[in-house]
Amino acid sequence: MAFLHGKRLPRSPAKGSAASLGIGALAGLTTAAGLLVAKKAATLGQVGKGHPLKHRALDLAAAGLQTKYPVRAMSTYLNGFHMYADAMGRQVEATHFCIHLQHDLHQCVIFDRNAPDARLIGIEYIISEERFRALPDEEKRLWHSHHYEVSSGILVAPGIPDLAEHAYFEDLVSTYGKTFHTWQYDRDDFPYGIPQLMMGFTADGQAGDEAISDRDERLGVSTTRKRHGRADIAVPEIAPGANAWESGRSVQTRIEEVDFRR
Repeated sequence: MAFLHGKRLPRSPAKGSAASLGIGALAGLTTAAGLLVAKKAATLGQVGKGHPLKHRALDLAAAGLQTKYPVRAMSTYLNGFHMYADAMGRQVEATHFCIHLQHDLHQCVIFDRNAPDARLIGIEYIISEERFRALPDEEKRLWHSHHYEVSSGILVAPGIPDLAEHAYFEDLVSTYGKTFHTWQYDRDDFPYGIPQLMMGFTADGQAGDEAISDRDERLGVSTTRKRHGRADIAVPEIAPGANAWESGRSVQTRIEEVDFRR
């Protein structure tokens, strides 16, 4: 505080207000940053239960110091269901977190649920119809269409307003996905084995009603209401080569022993 001849100088109202606003903004940012750090620490605490103290400390330090650009770029959260490419009866819920990498290519990581301790179960690439039609015939057998997943309401974007979700799915309805699951969590409590090719549903009566009802109740969504709300989305004809399992024959991965080359 400045003084002149032992007397206090009057403070400028404008400067005082600006200073107050600046201090208030700084305090707000500091509080927000503190809350984010606390939230991250709480999340890591949930995941780290039972871990050695050293590992928990290292995880917390890494969370605060490292910038993880691919993870931060994931902008879309989708929830749907996949079936194994060679067994419709094996159906699993799939929580996707996706990046719109190129104008005609999305890439997604897939978890069993949206929770701090969720299990990483697979990946999916999503491409435009134009790019799909240009693929070699053998490659096309690995891909499934999204027309029914969108129009049926089975595929949802939890937490997104209906108008925004509708606009997003208007584009997604004509796309194709290639999905591999690395953890058969419907069968094992550990990621045994090799990646399995997955497919999407293409008609009514294929997906299990009980699993969908459970998902809807848990996430606060309505597949039926989504279906009615998307009735105006034009569903394109499916490009030849997709959904290979519909022919009665499918493809699946396997382990093959080969010679090692130097």
